[in-house]
Amino acid sequence: MLELSTTKRIDSVSKESFINQYKFLQKPVILKRLTQDWPAHKKWDSEYLKKVAGENIVPLYDSKPSTDHKHQYAPEAKMKFKKYLDLLDHGEKDLRLFFYNILAEAPVLTKDFSYPDIGLKLYKKLPVLFVGGKGAKVQMHFDIDYSDILLCHFGGKKRIYLFPPEQSKYLYRVPFSFSSLFNIDFQKPDFVKYPALKYLKGELAELNHGDVLYIPSGYWHYIVYDDISFSLSLRAFPRKPKIFLKLLYNIIFVKNIDGLMRKIIGQPWNERNEKKTINKTHKLLKKNQNKSKNYG
Repeated sequence: MLELSTTKRIDSVSKESFINQYKFLQKPVILKRLTQDWPAHKKWDSEYLKKVAGENIVPLYDSKPSTDHKHQYAPEAKMKFKKYLDLLDHGEKDLRLFFYNILAEAPVLTKDFSYPDIGLKLYKKLPVLFVGGKGAKVQMHFDIDYSDILLCHFGGKKRIYLFPPEQSKYLYRVPFSFSSLFNIDFQKPDFVKYPALKYLKGELAELNHGDVLYIPSGYWHYIVYDDISFSLSLRAFPRKPKIFLKLLYNIIFVKNIDGLMRKIIGQPWNERNEKKTINKTHKLLKKNQNKSKNYG
């Protein structure tokens, strides 16, 4: 099994304490009572969302890897929100609603939450919704925009495996992407096929209805839905010039290069990147192991 500690859970925190103990140190934390007074805490379930936004057409994404010429950000299907929620109620676990801007697409939902004054300069034009069914999983990745995130969780339980940026060397990051190899199961890692995983050190955050998880900038996360749930992401974009330049580089260069090469080359591009991922990770792992032996 992976070496995971349990993400700290606290009832509440002052602005000063949050900045000093979590934001400055880039340390995840679960805030248990931050959403207690929000209407969303009482309202957000399948029936309510059907009622207020059920007629909206939503893009849905599956858990299959993007192959051939398909862009990795292309939705698998589109349908009315209420039909999708009905599917979840009947056991659908593959299709997920991903990064759905409710300010633009379902503004009525913005009445159900507020932006907490906790020490993050939250961007109020991009509150995004994530929805998944029992058994759904999200590939290990980090966010392209390097935001500090408050993930406000409603509905059933959800587990999030968290790893800091410095663990990237063990996570089999695929070139020209923001994710690890698709086939890695972080719940049951194959240490023979992927030996670098043995050196990972991270956290496991278990979210219940109303919990808010602070995910620091650049943190890797792998998500497992243990039940139907809804998560609202409030984001604070990076302010440091160095990190902001990384954001621009990802959006302008990395994302577009990958999309273009998938369109032109197709599956050979994907296979090339997967091969390079394994070779690079194992080469670096061997180099680190040799250093340890020499110093030992």
